[in-house]
Amino acid sequence: MNSQSENKGDILILTALCAVSFFFGLGSAPLFDVDEGAFSEATREMLQSGNYLTTYLNGEPRFDKPILIYWLQLISIKLLGISEFAFRLPSALASTLWTGMLYLFTRRNLGYTQAFTATALMMTSLQITIIAKAAIADALLNAMLAISMFAMYSYYERRSTSDLLLAFAAIGLGTLTKGPVAILIPLAVSAIFFISRKETMAWLKAVFNPAGIALFAIIVLPWYILEYLDQGMAFIEGFILKHNVQRFSNPMEKHDGSIWYYIPVVLVGIMPATGMLFTLARQLRPMLNKPLFIYLLTWFLFVFFFFSLSGTKLPHYVIYGYTPLFILIAIVFHTIRRPFLLGILPAILLLAFSALPLIARALLSGTTDMYVQAVLRAAATTLGTGYTLQLVTAALSVAAIWAIPAIGTRYRAALAGAIFCLAVNLTIMPAAGQLLQEPVREAALMARNEGYKVAMWKVNYPSFLVYSENFVEKRQPGPGDIVFTSVKYLDRLPDTEILYSRNGLVLARIPDRAS
Repeated sequence: MNSQSENKGDILILTALCAVSFFFGLGSAPLFDVDEGAFSEATREMLQSGNYLTTYLNGEPRFDKPILIYWLQLISIKLLGISEFAFRLPSALASTLWTGMLYLFTRRNLGYTQAFTATALMMTSLQITIIAKAAIADALLNAMLAISMFAMYSYYERRSTSDLLLAFAAIGLGTLTKGPVAILIPLAVSAIFFISRKETMAWLKAVFNPAGIALFAIIVLPWYILEYLDQGMAFIEGFILKHNVQRFSNPMEKHDGSIWYYIPVVLVGIMPATGMLFTLARQLRPMLNKPLFIYLLTWFLFVFFFFSLSGTKLPHYVIYGYTPLFILIAIVFHTIRRPFLLGILPAILLLAFSALPLIARALLSGTTDMYVQAVLRAAATTLGTGYTLQLVTAALSVAAIWAIPAIGTRYRAALAGAIFCLAVNLTIMPAAGQLLQEPVREAALMARNEGYKVAMWKVNYPSFLVYSENFVEKRQPGPGDIVFTSVKYLDRLPDTEILYSRNGLVLARIPDRAS
């Protein structure tokens, strides 16, 4: 097979992997709370109110993130209607752009083989396939980060103004997606890299380029200025101070962790490529004599250590550094000595998920939390033989594929990754949605159909608002109220009439004492 036809075949394989990882199962699970529910509800309220400037959640201003992802979700639900698929579609499209740019950058700098490998490994990794189908801002941010970082390296090599302007445009769109982090990562990584290469003046000329600054300002300032004029200091305090400065200095919403938090996150998050990290570690030293490798390593390490030191820790923060990590893995991929060992860890993970019904039964007696008990009981009884057989079959298939020497190593990686993604997207995530979120959706639909005005008490499920198409009151319920809460809080309420109950979540009526 000649190189040109082989490249066409690679493109077809990557296209199929994109469909499997980013689009299969896109609407198969209910919206997950809290983040997906909050983003989707804010978009729904934008559609309902016609206010396309300020986002609201349950009728109150929401300053968590800037506006771009909401606009894209708004376009999607206007075209396709309100559904899980429509809310998640912008993330899947952004992820397609992200991996497409990864392929083009790697092909230009390293060749077709490494480009295929890096793209296939990243697309089929656990955290990427999940984040690509999440109705939140992170897939779009990662696409903009990748474009800006690739453009900055191209500028280092070629000193092309077009590369620089592309970097500024991507940084601007990233800032309109998730705020200052889209500026921080390209600025800090490029500064460390340029200075280490004794190119400080070149970096200063780049970051203070008048045309680039003007382009950034044109993209970013209109919304930020209009939002400040509309909301005043509430926007500064809510977005800049609370959701950016305080998020780094202090844990928010109980999302804290030790300095080692991201080590297990990375090991599980890049599955099924985890075993390749050991090969990368062995080959790393001789790689550090080339500028590209130094740049990629600086990018990953900055993200890893910056968020390890951050007060607020969430698993998806480290994904901002996955793009260079997968390129680095692709560089050393051909040196793997025992490819058959690479199937062991992903097979073990799938087998662990397949044993969830048994694990749930074992854990039942160890908790007194009534909500946790209800979820565990549901996992033990509703995840049937089909669920277990699908994951066991996937685990054995992944392990077997890596043991077939007749298939080229990179194609084994692609095929094993596709099976892994299918297991995640068509079995694991729908099961998680069934256990954790289906009760929210069903209770909300009941509330909508019956015209209930609901008080949500001691729980936070913004997806309830999406499905009920109505606001809730967050307060202590009283006589005559319809309350949505957890089963573990029912004993704190007067005698209640249970209207709906599943997996530890209940919709109940508190009798009116006057009646």
